[in-house]
Amino acid sequence: MPDAPQFSPTARELDDLELIAHGALPNGFNAPGSVVTLTLPDDVASAALEAGAVELVDPEGLPLARVAWPAGTVTPLATPAYGPFRRLYLSPAQAREQYAGRTFVPVTGPLTRAELAELAPLGPIALLALVGDGTPDLSAVALLRATLAAARQLPEAAVIAVPLAAHGDPEADHALGVHAVTAYAGADPVRALSGRFVEGAGADDDAPGEDFPDEVAAIVEADRPARDAQGLVLFFTGLSGSGKSTLARALMDRLLETGQRTVTSLDGDVVRRNLSAGLTFSKADRETNIRRIGWVAAEISRHGGVAVCSPIAPFDATRQDVRRYVEEAGGAFFLIHVATPLEECERRDRKGLYAKARAGVIPEFTGISSPYEVPQDADVRVDTTGRTIEEALDDVLVALRSAGYLDLEVGPATTAEPGDGPGDTPGEEPLKVLFVCTANICRSPFMELTARRLAGTAGLEFSSAGTHGWDDKPMDAAMVQVLGDGIEAGDFRSRAVSRDLLDRADLVLTAEAAQRSYLLQDHPDLFRKVFTLGQAAEAIGRLEPGLAPTEVVERLASARGHADPALDVPDPYRRGPEAAAAAAEHIGRLLATVLPALSRTNR
Repeated sequence: MPDAPQFSPTARELDDLELIAHGALPNGFNAPGSVVTLTLPDDVASAALEAGAVELVDPEGLPLARVAWPAGTVTPLATPAYGPFRRLYLSPAQAREQYAGRTFVPVTGPLTRAELAELAPLGPIALLALVGDGTPDLSAVALLRATLAAARQLPEAAVIAVPLAAHGDPEADHALGVHAVTAYAGADPVRALSGRFVEGAGADDDAPGEDFPDEVAAIVEADRPARDAQGLVLFFTGLSGSGKSTLARALMDRLLETGQRTVTSLDGDVVRRNLSAGLTFSKADRETNIRRIGWVAAEISRHGGVAVCSPIAPFDATRQDVRRYVEEAGGAFFLIHVATPLEECERRDRKGLYAKARAGVIPEFTGISSPYEVPQDADVRVDTTGRTIEEALDDVLVALRSAGYLDLEVGPATTAEPGDGPGDTPGEEPLKVLFVCTANICRSPFMELTARRLAGTAGLEFSSAGTHGWDDKPMDAAMVQVLGDGIEAGDFRSRAVSRDLLDRADLVLTAEAAQRSYLLQDHPDLFRKVFTLGQAAEAIGRLEPGLAPTEVVERLASARGHADPALDVPDPYRRGPEAAAAAAEHIGRLLATVLPALSRTNR
């Protein structure tokens, strides 16, 4: 006789079988809809049939019960010993022995002041907190905490946790609840709260108003955060080249700029290099990669964070798995389908992936040799064809605001009257510009020294620093060689950027989008004045001439948009004189646009 295969049941199946093993339900209990159902994968079911049984284990592999297969008889092996409040999970026999003579009260939600007043005259009571999968109004832990808090306000009350799952069938859940509660109460009376619980699991639609005691109210508020404070997973899905990664980056930038929430990016390439290192690009491994992304995102949402994910995720079943992970963690799952047509995605393909897929070089390529299942449950659909990033992002922002999750629309900057800001009139404080690159030895010192020479006495003050600045190092020799005529590096020394430097600057211009994101991640409140040099030049190029320097800065703040990495100044460090010359020429072109607009003489 082969050994029984091991199987980890779902939370709902574990609840049902734990009740059977504890004697709360008879073996073979069968209400309408086959309430107690154990679903095994095909391979496990085949092995169980051969062995005549299947062994159920907890998440850590501890054997809990043996189920005769296919008869269904449950033999308990051990009591589950994991999870919070395990001491409250008593068997019906233990509950009857410890709390005989009490009135048993089933509880599926936090108790209100009115309900406590209803229970107080009953004498000693046992509160049966029904905490199985899908039953309580709150999470299992929160319901137990709320019930314990309520019990402290009653003359004599004990709390017992009952793992009673809901199955989406009111009639079956009612019958299951009656069996379980009766098993725990035995010969003692059962008291159903008015309008809350009637002889079985489930809350009534006419439940009393939520006037909770203060301690209970605090637990409820923490477990039921408002939508704009709830953990949130923003899940972008679409074909390769659809624009989902670009939109995801733009949305993350907006989140960082507003500083409303903590945010984590689960970018596909980054996850592949770290969390999913070693996985191939087979269908099975690609789906495993997406489930890993989903699990991490769900954990982020569990603690109130925002996770931004942008995998292709072509299969509905995998997306539903991720949705389930998030919802079980208490987070919200917001699905964005970037519905750019295949023809447009293929036209944009700079890496030639679609051509290779059509030639058979890349197998199982989504959209060509592997299907993409269009989501039917997307919260918003966005087609990026012929649209700017800002236009496409607006579709997502409107949907998020309408759903109540995030309001990322930023109002215009406060308009200053002429003469109120730096650099508006001679003799006033100059407009301070801080240039930032990585090490503060190549690009940012070149920007600082070149800007001083080009701006002259135009009411501007320049400085530079690095996000990971080397301390007190001279300017890179290759960049010194490409300084313009009459510009000397002198005694320049590098330094790291600091909050003090950022606060003193009126405008912060970085060499790359990555440096801008780095600064805003630590200092999201500075979003109105931190831009890439290329981003600033592009925005200034669209402004009407003759604006005062403060007006230019205000326009930048209100029309900043996405920092396109294509506008970055590439790092020339240790790449030879040609790279240094190219960086110098690029910086010169951008400064030629930016500096005149910031000069007080250009009015």
